[in-house]
Amino acid sequence: MKSNAYTDIKEVNLAYLMLAQSMVRADREAAVFRLGVSEEIVDVLARLTPGQVLKMASTDMLLCSFRFNDTLLLDLLANHERDRGAAHVHAAILAAGKPVATIA
Repeated sequence: MKSNAYTDIKEVNLAYLMLAQSMVRADREAAVFRLGVSEEIVDVLARLTPGQVLKMASTDMLLCSFRFNDTLLLDLLANHERDRGAAHVHAAILAAGKPVATIA
């Protein structure tokens, strides 16, 4: 069971890093917002070589995380009511107000 979880984490890490790099290359400003990261982190993502991406992805620590930690935002994103579009817009507004991650 444990080894399967590690394999799954590595696959998620690789998919996340590849998606993040693709987003950065396509639209840097949108990537900062959608990924919830700083310009500094976007710079690092943009410079990663394929080998570095593979090395980072191979860790057993999940590299991506939830961008939010409050239940209001989570409830808005998970809302299945008929005003789902409005809930997602509200969630995007709340997420935009959250500070982005920076390199420590």
